[in-house]
Amino acid sequence: MTISNQEQPSLKKQKMSSQLKIQLRSAAAKVPTKGSVTAAGYDLYASQATTIKARGQGLVSTDVSFTVPVGTYGRIAPRSGLAVKNGISTGAGVVDRDYTGEVKVVLFNHSENDFEVKLGERVAQLILERIVEDAEIVVVESLEESARGAGGFGSTGK
Repeated sequence: MTISNQEQPSLKKQKMSSQLKIQLRSAAAKVPTKGSVTAAGYDLYASQATTIKARGQGLVSTDVSFTVPVGTYGRIAPRSGLAVKNGISTGAGVVDRDYTGEVKVVLFNHSENDFEVKLGERVAQLILERIVEDAEIVVVESLEESARGAGGFGSTGK
């Protein structure tokens, strides 16, 4: 199979657009890593120790900035181990492609004990998700009927 000169720039552009560009903002920052080859997320690491008070919330510094691939956004998701073992969950988890500041992780402590975040500890994971960038908004008088209808929380578990 031969690739013409006209096709080569588009292939290069495609390859470049799938790059996750990482900027380390301090010596304590760590490059996000995957726990396994097929893992969905990249682990994010604390760049300084901090305490999340019992029944409280706090920001954890990563000293990392990144630019996600074109057509994606970064979702900051919880680590299941922290949730199960320590009652720690993650909030405020959308990082748009055009945000270039430090990514900090919002942690919620649902337990009765303070949670000590150690320097270099994995605190969340970054999951890249595809987006529909230019969905056309259409205002309608009503929506199509569905089996679920307006049923909300817990309505499908009947």
